[in-house]
Amino acid sequence: MTKQYVRLTDPQWSAISGFLNLKRKRKYELRSIMDALLYVVRTGCQWRNLPECFPKWQSVYWYFSRWKKQNLFAEINCLLNQVDRKRENKNEHPSSLCIDSQSVKLSPMIFENRGTDANKKVNGRKRQLLVDTDGRIWSVHVHAGNEHDGPAALYLSADILCQNQRLQKIYGDQAYNGVFARKMQEFGIEFEKASRPESAKGFVPVAKRWVVERTIAWTNFFRRIVKDYEYTVSSSVAWILLANIQLMLQRIKPPLQT
Repeated sequence: MTKQYVRLTDPQWSAISGFLNLKRKRKYELRSIMDALLYVVRTGCQWRNLPECFPKWQSVYWYFSRWKKQNLFAEINCLLNQVDRKRENKNEHPSSLCIDSQSVKLSPMIFENRGTDANKKVNGRKRQLLVDTDGRIWSVHVHAGNEHDGPAALYLSADILCQNQRLQKIYGDQAYNGVFARKMQEFGIEFEKASRPESAKGFVPVAKRWVVERTIAWTNFFRRIVKDYEYTVSSSVAWILLANIQLMLQRIKPPLQT
């Protein structure tokens, strides 16, 4: 019988355990805590409904909050992206990135960072996603849905400059062809507008930028982020990074037995 949820394998745990302090004696193993977090992001389980096979939800939530404040999820995400690029015989730092936004509904009774995206008619929040040409998420910014994409994407500037020394070009749509494009040019990064041809009719995948849309489609497999249930945008960012972390971990295969 196949289990509905597969816990971290030894190679997967080895890839991320270096970020955690494993020397201390604890009531719950950090591996079980990470398993619980990946279970929540995949299934959308409420904290208080976390199955008994995992540590108590209060402990899991405490570690989630602590690691979020320590920026640990971003560090693990960056490392796993680099490992996956090396696996495909690519430079660990991408030379080009793609940016786009996703508008998602916000859970009722949450009013922090809420706004209506007039274009998509969605009352909730926007996610600015920065991905490489293979769809790996490198940086995320979450904000109210009524904020314009270009100015909001400026919050990603620090991550763009700190994480990548060989970045040369960023692809995006018309919404970023203003203050964001000018800011990138100040740092010596070219911005290229990727838009559908004017003569196109119906649905046409936009060259270079379609990989962001595919990444957004991947997020639909993680029920915790299909809709925004978080009071704080920092928690929203953390869950999106955890979703990408799980995608990268799934590509780490166990060694073949001889």
